[in-house]
Amino acid sequence: MNKVLVLGAGQLARMMDLAGTPLNLDVKAFDVRSNKVVHPLANEHTYGDLQTGIDNCDVITAEFEHIAHDVLAVCEASGKLLPSSDAIKIGGDRRLEKALLESCQVANAKHKIIDSRADFDAAIADLQLPIIFKSALEGYDGKGQWRLKSMDQAAAIWADMQDFVEQANTSVPQGIIAEQMVPFEREVSIVGARSRNGEIAVYPITENHHTNGVLSVSLAVASTNALQEQALEVFTKLTEKLDYVGVLAIEFFQVGEQLLVNEIAPRVHNSGHWTQQGSDCCQFENHLRATLGLPLGNTELIRPTAMINILGEDSVPEQVLSIPGVAMHWYNKSKRAGRKMGHINVCANSEQQLAEKLQLLASILEPNAFEDLQDFADRFQARLG
Repeated sequence: MNKVLVLGAGQLARMMDLAGTPLNLDVKAFDVRSNKVVHPLANEHTYGDLQTGIDNCDVITAEFEHIAHDVLAVCEASGKLLPSSDAIKIGGDRRLEKALLESCQVANAKHKIIDSRADFDAAIADLQLPIIFKSALEGYDGKGQWRLKSMDQAAAIWADMQDFVEQANTSVPQGIIAEQMVPFEREVSIVGARSRNGEIAVYPITENHHTNGVLSVSLAVASTNALQEQALEVFTKLTEKLDYVGVLAIEFFQVGEQLLVNEIAPRVHNSGHWTQQGSDCCQFENHLRATLGLPLGNTELIRPTAMINILGEDSVPEQVLSIPGVAMHWYNKSKRAGRKMGHINVCANSEQQLAEKLQLLASILEPNAFEDLQDFADRFQARLG
């Protein structure tokens, strides 16, 4: 039995365990809050400290990128960490991420690194309004971001960013990236896996919709070959540059027929949850296969699928389960406003049928809890004609 240690004990480690059980894999998780190795489905069951976990596993991987560097160093020294600590750090620091994109000549938004007020002023002079400022570390789900739309906001934004940086409690110095805001048509992502021997398998492009900066709906339907090939080319460049092993997600802005990289995530990703019902081999299983040196599973879209995040709610109407093609995935978390509590996958035999199911779900689910679902369903329906 192969044994896997996941750095992080959240829902992604949980879903890796669920995907690994049929393969007879033993998955444990290192809880960075308690510094204990725990069972991914029942954190109250503990199995010693980090070193014990390292000694008793075949491979170490991660469910998130904001891991203390001393923890990464210990894991890297064991020779068991996949992907590498460098790859994980790049996903957690936008400065390193931008450097990687530039080194691979991958298209992304025009940007500047901000270390001082002089850098801030120079960025405003060089970039066109509107400009988005993002924290280099630990910014996710809309946090650590500021939008400069007019010059009368500049002083207040600088003061807020300066305070944010000074208050940072990070293992390396916090920083800010200034980016030209992109007038994109839609946000899409690609999730794929690269194995130890360099084999690559990517899932179809997914269209993503955000509510208040947090992913709310991902839609996996047939895409144009040109866009898919463009995303695959970027995925291949980045993973080969990093000698990457595991699942990697890349978020893009689509501008016409061009894809601009927004950010990368060196792990299984929220926009790939649809793969649990929409593909033969989900992203969680493929991540385990890749890191253990097993053949990668089929990543083709087998039916149109959408994923709906459940944010801040610990229940949904039971009527949801009466809809054919619906699967529930709860994370066993305590209720908190805005928290990712679970997700709903809904599948159909055609895009039109999927649109109808999304309309039905929007009519059943509480509109205040799923505030943009009806709008997304309406736009998807209108697109199909």
